Parts: sequence; C-alpha cells; structure tokens
Amino acid sequence: MLAVIALLGAVAFRPPAEAKRKAVVVELFTSEGCSSCPPADDLLTRLGREHTSNGAEIIPLGFHVDYWDYQGWRDRFSSRSFTERQQNYAARFRLDDPYTPQMIIDGETQFVGSDSGRAESAILQATARQQNADVQLTWTSANQLLVRVTAGSSDTAEVRLAITENNLSNNVAAGENDGRILHHSAVVRDFRLLGKLSQGKFQMGVPIKLQQEWKMKDLHVVVFVQANNGPIYGAASATFPK
Repeated sequence: MLAVIALLGAVAFRPPAEAKRKAVVVELFTSEGCSSCPPADDLLTRLGREHTSNGAEIIPLGFHVDYWDYQGWRDRFSSRSFTERQQNYAARFRLDDPYTPQMIIDGETQFVGSDSGRAESAILQATARQQNADVQLTWTSANQLLVRVTAGSSDTAEVRLAITENNLSNNVAAGENDGRILHHSAVVRDFRLLGKLSQGKFQMGVPIKLQQEWKMKDLHVVVFVQANNGPIYGAASATFPK
C-alpha cells in the first residue's frame, strides 16, 4: 500500500488556509497493448483510494492512448483524442515523443507512470501549491450537472469535463499483454471542453448522457480548470445521483 498519507503527514510545511488545495489531478497515459503499463494502472487505482493529510482529494484520470493498437490488440478504451492530449503535453515538457506509462500531476510534473515514489513526491508538492480556481458541482436533475467556477484572476483557462469508470477489465488476446486479464480504474469514458473562464468565472448547465454499457455505481464526473495543457488551477469530482 502506498504511503501517501504517511508521507504527507510527516511534512512540517502546511499551505495557508486560504490556499488549501481541495484536489490534485493525477493523469495516467496508458494502454492495454503496453507490457509495462499494468503496474502503472495498479498505482492509479491505489492513488484513487487515497486522500492527502490536509484532506485534498486525489482525482485519477486514466487516458488510454491508441498508438499501441497497431500490434493486433485494440484497446477498447483507447481514443485518438487522448493521444493528442498526450502529444500536447510532450511538446510542453519538451519530450522527443510521448510514451507509456506516463503520469502527470496537476499538469505540472511528468514521470514514468509506475514510479510510486515520484507520484508521492509530486502529489505532496501539488498540495503545497495555491489553488487558483474553486470548482463547484451540483446535480440539478439525474442527467443535468451545474458547473460553477470562480477563479482568482481573469485568466481565460479552459474548463474540462471527464466521466470516469472504475472496476473495468479485459482479457487481452494479442499484443504484449497476450493472455493476461488487465484491470483498470478511473478509465476516461467521456472527455470534453466545456468552455473558458470569462473574467475569472464560469457557469454552465451540462447535460450528461450515459452509454448503456457504463455501470452507474462505478462512474464519477470530474471537472477541472487548466491553462492550455499547462497547470491545473482547481478540480472537483462527484458521483452520479442514484
């Protein structure tokens, strides 16, 4: 079990109350076609069960890229748009190419996605950074989500929404993981741009349409505010109404 809580609790520094960070976003770029990805998938699952010592939520997002699909096994969770998101990060971090597994914490720090020590350290650092945007999520009906954002500046950062699903698995029948049963959490099922901040504010009623194959009890909706593939200023998550 990761020592995230113990590690964070042992640090003397605490951000001031007005800068308390409510959430840390952990993105994992992964693929069922990549033999080194399952340990990173397991790490993402464990992180999603933790909170930091100051109460900040760890919000996991599993983006399955499509550039491993050529090997004969098509990852059914993969998307070209997720690959493009990772490519944009690669350009920002000045990497030669995107790779898997890659973990990115709050849009600020990247490293090999199975490195639990780096994950713990990066999450710790993220909790010490000021939260510049407050995200509030309210269900106004079973399929309508009200998103409100208040930011500390007039920045025109993007507001993005993701729907994630836990407790997913596949029996892989080809590629590097041939013959393995792989388990996943926080798999991104829907990902979209809602809009941008205007004078530091954003409000929108968002219609939510679920696919028949998605399991309601395993779904979360996540909204975060991010400079163009840069720092994430704030985030929130919610379960779906019963």
